[in-house]
Amino acid sequence: MEVICSAVMGELVSRTISFLVDKYLKQTTAPTEEERLHSLQRLLLRLCIIIEEAEERRITNQAMLHQLCILKMEMYRGYYILDSFSCRAHGEERMNDHQVSHSFAPSKFNPAKRVCFCSGSSQSASQAELLEQVLGSIGNTIEDVSEFVILLNRCPRLYRQPYNMYLLLDKCMFGRHMELEYIINFLLQAETTLGAENPGVLPIIGPGKVGKSTLIEHACNNERVRSHFSQILCFGGDDLKDASAVTLRDAGIIKHQNLTMGSGRTLIIIELVLDIDERLWKRLFSSAKRSIASGSKIIIASRSDKIASFGSTQALRVQSLTQEAYWYFFKVRIFGCMNAQDHPKLAAIAMDIARELNGCFMGATIFRGLLKSNFNPHFWSMALACLRKFKRHNMLVYGERFVAPWQIEEPIYVRRLEKTSSEYIVILDDYQTESAKSSANSPTNSGQSKPEAPKMSVQDLFFGSVRPQGKFNVLAWTSHLPPHYNYMFTCGIQRPRRKVTRKKCFLKNGN
Repeated sequence: MEVICSAVMGELVSRTISFLVDKYLKQTTAPTEEERLHSLQRLLLRLCIIIEEAEERRITNQAMLHQLCILKMEMYRGYYILDSFSCRAHGEERMNDHQVSHSFAPSKFNPAKRVCFCSGSSQSASQAELLEQVLGSIGNTIEDVSEFVILLNRCPRLYRQPYNMYLLLDKCMFGRHMELEYIINFLLQAETTLGAENPGVLPIIGPGKVGKSTLIEHACNNERVRSHFSQILCFGGDDLKDASAVTLRDAGIIKHQNLTMGSGRTLIIIELVLDIDERLWKRLFSSAKRSIASGSKIIIASRSDKIASFGSTQALRVQSLTQEAYWYFFKVRIFGCMNAQDHPKLAAIAMDIARELNGCFMGATIFRGLLKSNFNPHFWSMALACLRKFKRHNMLVYGERFVAPWQIEEPIYVRRLEKTSSEYIVILDDYQTESAKSSANSPTNSGQSKPEAPKMSVQDLFFGSVRPQGKFNVLAWTSHLPPHYNYMFTCGIQRPRRKVTRKKCFLKNGN
C-alpha cells in the first residue's frame, strides 16, 4: 500500500513540476504587446497589397466580390485596433488634463462591437485577447486568399490610377465596390429571357444619408453604363406628382445624353424620400413601358421597404458602414496622404469625433472641412466638445425621436447665440442647388437664376460669434461629382422647446 501511495504522490509531483515549467516557458516566450502590434502591421501591409491589386481589376464574379468585401472588412478591423492601441495613451492624457473626455463607448450603428481600453489587469487581459483574436483572424484570411489571387490575375486591368489615389482625391466610392458592381451588372444585363419584364426595375433601399444617391451617381458615371444608354434621366419625388408618358420621356434632370446612339435605351433614376403610391407607380411603369426603348432600365431608391415589391430583381439594401470601416474612411478623409500615427494626439481626437458622427457621410464631409482648415489639437478638441454638446442638447429636447444630427426632420439646435441668451441657431432644412460651375457647363440649365450665396460658413455656424438675423443659408459642402451640387442648410433663430425629462420618457414607456 505504501509503495502505491508513494508512486501516486511521485507522479503528481512530477506532473505539477512539468506543468509549472511549461507555464513559465510559455510566459517567458510569449510575444509582447509591441511585437504583436508589429505583426499586425506586417499582416495589414500584405492585406493592403492584395486589396489594392484587386481594386485595379474589373471583377464581375459575385463570389470574388464577396471575398474582396471580407478582405476589406478585415483590413478596416485591423487598422481600427491598431489605431485604438496607438491612441490609447493620448486619450488617457486628455482625460487627466480634463480637456475632452475619452470614451470607447459601443458603436450605436454596430452595437455588437465594443472596444474597451481602461486601466486594470482584467482590461489589459481583454486587450491582449482582442489583439490576438484580430491577428489570428487576419492571418487565417490571408492563408485562404491564394485561389482569389490566382483568379484575380485573369481579371482585366482597369486603365486608371491606383485605388488609394482616387480615395484621397474623393473620386472613388468608398466601401461599396460590391454594391456598385451589382448595379452595373443589372444595368448592362440584356433582356434576353422570353417574357422578361421590360424595363427592368432595381429597387435600392437604405436609411437616409447612407449614400444611396452617391452610389447611383457613381454607377451613372461609369463608362460602360454611359456607352450602353443613350439617355439617363433623374426624377425626385416632387417631379412625379403629375407624371405621364410625356414627362417620363422629356422631363426630369438629364444626367447623360447621346442622341447619336441607335439603341435609344433610357435609364430612369427615381429618388424618393419615403413611399410612392402604388397606383402612381403602376401608371408610371405603364407609361415607361410604352414610351422607352427595349433594354431600358429603372432604378428606384427610397428609405421604405415597400418599394421592394416594385422590382424585377432582388432589391439592393444599402446599410451604414461598420464602426471600423467608417473610422478608416474618416481617417483618410481627414489626414489624406499624411500618416495618422505621426499625429497620435490628433488621431485620438479624430477617433472620438468619428464615433460621435455615428457612421454619417454628411457629418464626415462637414467635419473634414472644419478639421482640415485648422490642424490644431486645441481646435479639434473644441470641435469634439461642440459636437457632443450639440447632440446632448437635441437629445434632451427630443428624447428618443432624435436619432442622428443630420436627419433633419425637426429643427436641429446647433449652438446658443450668447451665454446669457436663451436663443439658439437651428437648422430648419437641408436642400441642394447647382453650383456656379455646373450651371456654366450645363446647356440644359441655361436661363436659371444663380444659386443664392450663403451668408454664413459651416465654421461660423458651429464656432462663430456673428449674430445672424432671420433666416439664412449655410453652404455645407460642394459635391466633387458632376453636376457638383451645393448642399445647403436653411437656418434660423429659435428658443428651445420644452426639454424632454427622464421622468416623462419613463412615463411615456408605460412603466
